[in-house]
Amino acid sequence: MYDFECWCIESFSLLILQIKREISIMKLVRHPYVVRLHEVLASRAKIYIILEFITGGELFDKIVHRGRLSETEARRYFQQLIDGVDYCHSKGVYHRDLKPENLLLDSQGNLRISDFGLSALPEEGVSLLRTTCGTPNYVAPEVLSHKGYVGSVADVWSCGVILYVLLAGYLPFDELDLTTLYNKIGKAEFSCPSWFPVGAKSLIYRILDPNPQTRIRMDDIRDDEWFKRSYVAVRPIEYEDVNLDDVYAAFDDPEDQQAKAEQCGNENMAPITLNAFDLIILSQGLNLASIFDRGQDAKHQTRFLSTKPAKVVLSSMEVVAQSMGYKTHIRNYKMRMEGLSANKTGLFSVILEIFEVAPSFFMVDVQKAAGETAEYLKFYKNFCSNLNDIIWKPPTSGSTKSWISRSTKS
Repeated sequence: MYDFECWCIESFSLLILQIKREISIMKLVRHPYVVRLHEVLASRAKIYIILEFITGGELFDKIVHRGRLSETEARRYFQQLIDGVDYCHSKGVYHRDLKPENLLLDSQGNLRISDFGLSALPEEGVSLLRTTCGTPNYVAPEVLSHKGYVGSVADVWSCGVILYVLLAGYLPFDELDLTTLYNKIGKAEFSCPSWFPVGAKSLIYRILDPNPQTRIRMDDIRDDEWFKRSYVAVRPIEYEDVNLDDVYAAFDDPEDQQAKAEQCGNENMAPITLNAFDLIILSQGLNLASIFDRGQDAKHQTRFLSTKPAKVVLSSMEVVAQSMGYKTHIRNYKMRMEGLSANKTGLFSVILEIFEVAPSFFMVDVQKAAGETAEYLKFYKNFCSNLNDIIWKPPTSGSTKSWISRSTKS
């Protein structure tokens, strides 16, 4: 039987390594559009309700809820993104996983680049990076070629994909089959919708150039006429006196081996693994049963468990969703369902994401994105009733009801 305690310890150790890596990067990078050191420590513990992040969240969530943004709003976010990324590059830090999910919004609505877990730090005598990592839909062609790439140029490509998503509300490269996806990325096979501003369209084509040698650079992006419109330069943050002695003292173990681990994605994407920190935060205490039986909160978020393979769970949910008349959009192990509301007057949308809790044990997190609460609860009950083959039921339960049915009670 899998030793849950050992898994918790291993997960917590990996979390510590990642936090220490991000602390090192935060000491190098201090910019208004990059998360600050104290915000990193908070965000790794999933505490977004303190510090500046009172009305924030991810840019990805905003796109999911609103669809494409206006030209003015998209340009402002893109300007802030370029400012922050360019500053990181000036310090020798290459993000390598730029995407809307890693772009937070503070209480003022300004962008904050976060999650430097895959970032590359400068190494003496090394001009090309060789680790293939990041999220496939946002990764530059040269990163996928395994022949080495320039970190700053690869980040520019990701910024271009983000600009496209801001203006379109969907990805320029989005295929379920990874081979097809990589071929389209390698050839930059995409088209811009008719509503794209001429200036933005021209800039995107210069950024999404599959040849890294001829791809536009940061300085040229800043000189672009569309980019410069309503642009307001931002001043880097002055020196911040942050004492890290106590932080490192809490993390360091005298017997800790200084193994340098780098968390990287590849073509075999897997569900995000919930670590010990995540479980503790979700459990509302140390009673882990509450993770899966919280009842309805303000966002009407519910969860269920499955021991089926993650791909089977994902495909089963997609089939059921489509049989119920919903359109589905899948990226890695996150699925968005959308369709017209019951009264045909608005949008009804649900987001589902699969997480690995332990080997062969997965949690599906379901959240209402748009629509009426009553309709969501009705949908959820109907949806789960068609997933009996994949929903895990506690062995101690004498009835056919799963923890799902209890979580839908108001």
